[in-house]
Amino acid sequence: MENTLQLRQVNVTRYILPLREGGSLPALADADDGFKYVLKFRGAGQREKALISELLGGEIARILGLKVPELVFAELDPAFGRSEGDEEIQDLLKGSQGLNLALHFLSGSINYDALAMEVDPLMASKIVWLDMLITNVDRTFRNTNMLMWNRELWLIDHGAAFLFHHSWTNWEKNATGKFPIIANHVLLKQASQLSEANEQLKVLLKSEYIDALVALIPDEWLLAAGDEEHAPDARAVYANFLKLRLSHSDQFTKEAQDARTALI
Repeated sequence: MENTLQLRQVNVTRYILPLREGGSLPALADADDGFKYVLKFRGAGQREKALISELLGGEIARILGLKVPELVFAELDPAFGRSEGDEEIQDLLKGSQGLNLALHFLSGSINYDALAMEVDPLMASKIVWLDMLITNVDRTFRNTNMLMWNRELWLIDHGAAFLFHHSWTNWEKNATGKFPIIANHVLLKQASQLSEANEQLKVLLKSEYIDALVALIPDEWLLAAGDEEHAPDARAVYANFLKLRLSHSDQFTKEAQDARTALI
């Protein structure tokens, strides 16, 4: 397959304001293409691993037909932010020079409210399935990480996915093991068509797509944590995790169904 998966790159031109969500401190920013973005910093929280999770999680969701704001690589100039008065933000900007990740800002969007908004059962099932695949711990009632924009549901914030890469050596166990945190998923009760979602989605994420996805990860992000000495070796771990996890989709679908049964 020709690698048609690619991300645009923009240069950040203006820091507008911090979006104080959790500990990652993303920001609203302007870029040189004339658009506004939610900027995720490599110097924040889980650093480059959060950006890798964001990149892979978001683009996998897109391949599966779910709506995700456009992701772009965002270059932060070393001179950027020198006039920033907030010391915490200035330190964050200094620690994030170079290549970061940003999501297109959905102006006028509102947070998904689980108590007031219904989601189609198949759509809910697909989102639960996605989060089982990428082991995403952060789609809960506390942090739904979904937006309503133009009357459609959009997924954001996949930086807490891919739990394995925080311990690295246990990636095979994480790929085939259970994911009990799914019981906290905000859409689990509505996900009554998990079998249908599994049958539809597991054929979409082909092996060549996985290889193309992990090829997008910048070498500097892969090497930052020191888990591997060479970027291709680190990239292969992500690819092998996804392929192994995908081969166990029937099992993790059944686990999600059992968790849902316990809730209703």
